[in-house]
Amino acid sequence: MSAANLAQSVGRELPYLRRYARALTGSQKAGDNYAAATLEAILSDRSVLDGENDTRIGLFRAFHAIWQSSGEPVEEIELSAREKGAQDRLRKLTPNSREALLLRTIEELRYDQIAHIMEISQPEAEELIQIALNEMSDSIAGRIMVIEDETIIAMDLKGIVQAMGHNVTGVARTHSAAIELADSERPDLILADIQLADGSSGIDAVNDLLHDLGEIPVIFITAFPDRLLTGDRPEPAFLISKPYNEEQVRSAVSQAMFFATTEGLEV
Repeated sequence: MSAANLAQSVGRELPYLRRYARALTGSQKAGDNYAAATLEAILSDRSVLDGENDTRIGLFRAFHAIWQSSGEPVEEIELSAREKGAQDRLRKLTPNSREALLLRTIEELRYDQIAHIMEISQPEAEELIQIALNEMSDSIAGRIMVIEDETIIAMDLKGIVQAMGHNVTGVARTHSAAIELADSERPDLILADIQLADGSSGIDAVNDLLHDLGEIPVIFITAFPDRLLTGDRPEPAFLISKPYNEEQVRSAVSQAMFFATTEGLEV
C-alpha cells in the first residue's frame, strides 16, 4: 500500500480509534494522547501494519501494543478528582476485561478480531468479556436523564437503564425541557440525542447543562456520530451510533457510571 493510500485508509478509521480510546480512558485528552501515539508509531514504522488485511484491525492492534506497554496516559496530564478516582477503580478490575468489552459492544468487533487485536485466544477474549460484564454490573447506581425526542427510543432507553438499577429523572424532548428537568433533579449521567424535537441541538443542551451543573458523564446516542468525531471541539467519552442494541447501551452506561463521581450516589 502506498503512503498516500495508507494515510487515507488510516484516516477513515481514526475517528473510531479515538472513540474507543476515549471510552477506555474516560477522558478525551488521555484517549487522544493514545491515538496520537499510535499514529506516530505507524508513521515511524509502517511495518506495524504489515500482514493486516483490515486497516481498522491493524490500527487497533497497534494501539493495544502501546496501551499494554504504557498502562498510564502517554503524556502526563492533569486529572480531575473524578478521573483520578476512576483510574483508581480501574486498577482493581480484571486486566484487559474492559478493553475486550468495549471492542465487542461499542466497536462491534467479532470475538476472533478482538483476540487478534489483544493477542490472546478467542476463548480468552470471550471469557474476558463475560468477566467485564459481571464486574461492571456491580457499578454505582445513580440518576440518569434522557434527552431524546423519539418517544419509542426514549422509552426503550428508560427501560434499559431502569432494569440496570438506575433511576431515570425524566425524558426531555427539547433543549429548554432538558434545562428545566435538570433544575428539578440533578442527574449523575446524561443520555442524549443530537437532533431534538423543536430543531434544537442536543449538543448545545448538554453543553449548557455541563456549564451549569459541572462535570457529569454524557453518552450521546445518535444517527450522526460523525458530528462528534471531528476532533474540533470537546467531545464525549462515550458515543453510540443508532441503531443501537441493548448490550451497547448497558455497556456504555456501566462504563460511564464507573467514571462518575461517587458523591451522592448509591453504592
